Order: sequence, then C-alpha cells, then structure tokens
Amino acid sequence: MPVKRLFSKYGLDNHGLTNVRKIHWNHNTPMLYEDIIRNGEGSLMHLGPIAVRTGLHTGRAAKDKFIVEEPQTGHDIWWGKVNRPISIEQFELLFRRLQAYLQGRDVYVQDCYAGHDHRYHLPVRIITETAWHSLFARNMFIQPTVEQLDSHVPEFTVLHVPNFQAIPEIDGTNSEAFVLVNLRRKLVMIGGTSYAGEIKKSIFTVMNYLLPQENVLSMHCSANIGKDDDVALFFGLSGTGKTTLSADPNRQLIGDDEHGWSDDGVFNFEGGCYAKIINLSAESEPEIYATTRRFGTILENVGYDNVTRRLDLEDASLTENTRAAYPLTHIPNALREGVAGQPRNVVMLTADAFGVMPPISKMTPEQAMYHFVSGYTAKLAGTEKGVTEPQATFSACFGAPFMVLHPSRYAELLADRIREHDVKCWLVNTGWSGGPYGEGKRMKIEYTRALLNAALEGALDNVEYEPDPVFNVLVPLSCPGVPTEILKARNTWKDKKAYDKQAKHLARLFIDNFKEYENQVSDEMKSAGPKG
Repeated sequence: MPVKRLFSKYGLDNHGLTNVRKIHWNHNTPMLYEDIIRNGEGSLMHLGPIAVRTGLHTGRAAKDKFIVEEPQTGHDIWWGKVNRPISIEQFELLFRRLQAYLQGRDVYVQDCYAGHDHRYHLPVRIITETAWHSLFARNMFIQPTVEQLDSHVPEFTVLHVPNFQAIPEIDGTNSEAFVLVNLRRKLVMIGGTSYAGEIKKSIFTVMNYLLPQENVLSMHCSANIGKDDDVALFFGLSGTGKTTLSADPNRQLIGDDEHGWSDDGVFNFEGGCYAKIINLSAESEPEIYATTRRFGTILENVGYDNVTRRLDLEDASLTENTRAAYPLTHIPNALREGVAGQPRNVVMLTADAFGVMPPISKMTPEQAMYHFVSGYTAKLAGTEKGVTEPQATFSACFGAPFMVLHPSRYAELLADRIREHDVKCWLVNTGWSGGPYGEGKRMKIEYTRALLNAALEGALDNVEYEPDPVFNVLVPLSCPGVPTEILKARNTWKDKKAYDKQAKHLARLFIDNFKEYENQVSDEMKSAGPKG
C-alpha cells in the first residue's frame, strides 16, 4: 500500500526556520496522544480525553498582544488601548532570537484552514514546540484532505513557542509573554504563555482584518440552525453562555465562537469548539458534557483524581477558566459543512453583574447597533490574567481585543445585514437577577433556554411588550414556561429603590462608554441607548 504524503512541499525554510531537530508534520490525533504522554505534556483521563496544565497563564494575556506598525497596513488599524503598536525592528529582533532558540529542537506542524466558505477560507500553518498545542490546532481548525496537504501554502503562519520568553527591556513587550501580529509578513509569534486560546484568537484577529475588506462581517459569535433552516447568531464574551446556549439538542450547531456573514449567509471559521466547562453538568449541558468523556478532547486546567483519572468539573483550584477543546464532530448534531443561509435572529448575550437588565428584550436595529458597539458584560474571574472577581466591562463588537479595524466598520456591516434580511434582534441577560453579584442569583439556564426557544420559534412575536424605563428596550410581559415575575428585572428585587439606583448607575456607564464612538455613528444609534 503506497505511503500517503502528509506534508506540504512548502517547507519550514520558507519561514526562516532551519536546523530544527525533527519536524512532526500533520500528525493525527492518536500520534499526538502518544507524543503528549511520551513528552510528559499531559495525562490520559477516564474514557479518553487528555488533561493538560498551562502554568501561570490560565487565560488570555490581553495586555501582551501587539500589532507591528508599518506603512502598508498601519493606516487601517484601530490603534489605541486594544491594538498597541510594536516596531518592525523589535519584531525582527525577537524573531531572530526565536529562530536561534528553535535550532536543534523538535517542532510540530499542522497545515489547515480557517473559514468553511471556500471563497473566503484562509490556508494557515500552526507551528508549535509541543504536541498538545498541535492537537489543539488540529481540533480547532479545518483539516485539509491528503491531496490538499501536498500543495498547501499558508497565507498566515502562527509560530507558537510557549517556553521561549521575551525580555521586556529589550523587546518592548509588557512581560515575558507576547503575541505579535505582523500583517505584512503574515506571521504571528506567540511566546511565554501556554494558554492555547492565544492560537485560535490570533487567527481570528487576522480574519477580522481581512474579511471586512471583502464586505464580509467577521463576528465573535456562536451560531446554530433550526429545522426550518432558521439561523440564529449568539454574540457574547467569555462566560456569557454563547457556547452553551448554541449547543441545543433541537438545533444544529454551526459553530461556537467565530463566524463570517457574507451576502450568501453565515459560515464557521473553525473546525472545533473551545468551551468553558467550570461546573458543567450532564443535565443542563449534555452535549458539551459528553465531549469531556471523549477521546481527542483536550481538557485545559481541569481538576481530576490522579488515581482514578476521573474529572472534577467543579474544581476551580487552578482557574475558573477551565476549558475543553474538541472537534466539532464531537457534537452529534453539528452542521459539519459549517455553512448556512441568512440569519432570522440575532441574540446579544450579557452576564449583567448588576442584576438590573431584563432576562430578554427585543431591540430595534438601532438598539442592536448600540449594544453591538457597546458590548457590555461582566468580565468573569479567571478569563484574563489579573481578573480575580467579576467586573463590569464594555468590549466593542463583543470582542474588542480581536477587532483590528474601528468598531464602526463592523457595526455598519451588521446594520446592513440586519436591515437587508429583516432580522429580529434580542438582548438576553444570562447574569444576575434579584440583586447584583454577591446578593442576587445567576439566571437559571432553564429559564434562559425557554426564553430563547420562545424567541427563535416565534412564540414572542405576538405577546404584549412594555418599554424598559431605563434601558429603552422592549420587555415581553409573558413567555411560555417562564414565571412572569422574572421578566421585569425590577420585580425580582426586594428593595426597589436599590434597583433604581443600580439601573441608573449602569445606564450612566453605558453613556460614558459610548462617548468614544459618538462622532462616528448616526444620531439614531446614539439615541437608542439607555437613559441616564
């Protein structure tokens, strides 16, 4: 039987990498398992997943990402606190040291794609120094055929070397960890951190730069599709529930995190899911729970009994940000082709730590734009380095750290799509009810699912609505399967004056945050926000 070629003719010398000891080209999952265990990078768990540890970095190092400032692309970048510049000279100096570091060492390579729509898919190459990160790339990106591998030429390359650290005084970085994006050289360098999410988010950052230039909206959202081909999008930051809520047994999952919206519909960027799994239960989230008991799943910083090798999904001793990375095929009703039609519903999720936003409300297109640009939620403990308790935060487009262009570019594309296809827009609070964090309780997921199902199935189309006096959105007065008293957030508070004070406070935070964008949006959008 002839041996199939599993590597591209486009060698590592094209990236300036020479004299490496051994190149592990496109190893499959069993081969990577063997290397992970042989190298001491992880441990085999009950029923087959692999458990790994990321050390000090258990979340994204948000302040350690930089974009190379150079003439060809610099004028397009949304420079500021999100996209910080680093010079070409600093990038090249760090790259030369990294080249030297890799000499005489093994590297793992995965050639793959980002984007299921073949008109917009991006050939990528992920080069790592560890087998488990190579498996992560294999899980998260789209796998080419053997025939495609032979001629695969990456348009973007990620060089992931977590054991190599920057020298801030020399390299101009904030710490030993770094994520450097060079759009002209089409190269991303990651070092000083083992947190695997940096790999996928670096390519997402690239897609957020490239696709809007082709009139395609790139989105930090999950997506699913119902039996009537009704596509729904779920925008939201980490911890708001977009992965959990889109994994619905009654709807096909398109993807859990990153999508594009073109003139022809929606497509997933990824080949896998990266789910937050702290306190995951088989009853509330059966499909995601099942992936934690499957061969091929990577469990990041998840607790387990070292003798029985059984998981403890409630163990947050390492971090609240425990993760499972698994291929989309682990979800039984996933839409494997990753491409669907035009959405009928857009859902914006927030985990409101103040406990004052309604559990579900309907928005006009202008209100949807306002909340899209605002991107309000509570930043949950453990998701980013240095965050030890929930904080109110605003993240433009529900993903500001990955938005390379100004938020108005993405907002305009979203507005065009919503109006063109008459899309219904919903704002859903998966956070607290009856009081703020520490006093109230987190919204029951059963209620949130019932509210969402009602919205997506049209059961809220003809019910009576009432405007929220502070947040200006329309609140339904009834919903099948949900207690009427929870629909108005104020009703769930014992102290109504305390609610009014908190609601006014949050409204003022919205207004203050939006001042940054007022000069670049319409008057209709500005007036669609909360009342201070």
